[in-house]
Amino acid sequence: MTTDRELSFTSAEHRLVGTLTLPDGPGPHPAALLLPGSGPLNRDGDHRRIRLGIQRDLAAALAAAGVASLRYDRRGVGDSSGRFLHTGFHDNVNDAQAAFAALGADPAVDARALFLVGHSEGALTATALAARGVATAGLVLLAGSGRPGAEVLRWQAARLLPSLPAPVRLLLRLTRTDLVAKVSRNHEKILATTADVAWVGGQRLNAKWLREFLRYDPRPDLARVHAPILAVTGDKDLQVDPADLRVVADSAGGPVETRLLPDVTHVLRRQPGAASLRAYRREVRDPVDPSVTGVVIPWITARIAELH
Repeated sequence: MTTDRELSFTSAEHRLVGTLTLPDGPGPHPAALLLPGSGPLNRDGDHRRIRLGIQRDLAAALAAAGVASLRYDRRGVGDSSGRFLHTGFHDNVNDAQAAFAALGADPAVDARALFLVGHSEGALTATALAARGVATAGLVLLAGSGRPGAEVLRWQAARLLPSLPAPVRLLLRLTRTDLVAKVSRNHEKILATTADVAWVGGQRLNAKWLREFLRYDPRPDLARVHAPILAVTGDKDLQVDPADLRVVADSAGGPVETRLLPDVTHVLRRQPGAASLRAYRREVRDPVDPSVTGVVIPWITARIAELH
């Protein structure tokens, strides 16, 4: 049996609310802070348009292995206060630092065995937080990039082009639209903004977050991280280059293990055949693929054993 209880904390005068999941048995327990990908996600990793459930599934797998976890609603989402669209990338790191402190201060948790487990943007959040010197026993970077955000988004645009519907590809050819160049022009427009929220290309965007993400290069922060790292990416990832596993390994200041998982997508599900974003809605009906938790859980439990 596991126990879920609410845990709230304050960051920049905002009250953020999450779920502390405790495994069966007496504590204090080793624990992990679960950090989600980008977007207005709740504590489980769900968006109002698609229920990813990544943090919920990870919490369940960790609890079954005797590891507690904390996951929380982002600013302006669920029970947390604040405004999501006005929140920057570094604000998210500050929130994660406050969550990490709250997790370590809970009497049910062993503060000597705290891990950071981040997915997508959450992997960058974990890296930036660890580089600040917080006492972590290890980092798990799931589908995390190793290059500046602007490079990541240009790679995405080039990689996504073949997976777009045929009519869209035809329209791009007929209008002689270079998708990567168009993305780069949008980046210039975003970087020229100064407000937290701005209209770019007919869309109301979280400009503060985008400016900070476009400029953020994780490599200097990785060099400051001396805790062990496990970096895991699927070979069907269309949003992060699987080759960035090597960048992470070459940049980190401490020991790194990397795993490239066959047929696993950016949302950590299995996808046979050609990689496609359109399959996400079908994939997320299933939990996070066992090949992911089958790598993450043994790695964390091995690090815990080393601490004792």
